[in-house]
Amino acid sequence: MSTTEETRVIWLTQEAHDRLAAELEALIANRPVIAAEINERREEGDLKENGGYHAARDEQGKQEARIIQLEDLLRNAQVGDAPTEANEVTPGVVVTVRFDGDDDTETFLLGSREIGATTDLTVYSPESALGSALLGHRVGDTVTYQTPTGADLSVTLTDLKPFTG
Repeated sequence: MSTTEETRVIWLTQEAHDRLAAELEALIANRPVIAAEINERREEGDLKENGGYHAARDEQGKQEARIIQLEDLLRNAQVGDAPTEANEVTPGVVVTVRFDGDDDTETFLLGSREIGATTDLTVYSPESALGSALLGHRVGDTVTYQTPTGADLSVTLTDLKPFTG
């Protein structure tokens, strides 16, 4: 499996998977309700000045986008317990880094932001600039990555541990 394919896998706890699957099911079940709302608003007349119609269409667009996001997330999810060992940075691992030139450390979970509802930890995606730069590295490694603003930052990996929920 290539690194790109590995980062495409999204680790989820069974609880998070079930919660997201239920949300997806509810959104799909709500499709007829939104369609009926749009039809009802359409019958009110001039679509250019029909705020209710446009609001219903916007809501439909948001729901469809969330459905697509959830379907993709669940299709690529690896469901189960977090890794029991953390020898290198992989999705599902709690990572502690120290930014070069700073004594403070930052601890976060590398995984799906959808897990954020089940933990107080900050969650970084494996596709984020920092997350992708850290994948495969071990404690003691220093990694330089480019921020979205174009700045280069270096971090030293100071600790890894399995996510315990």
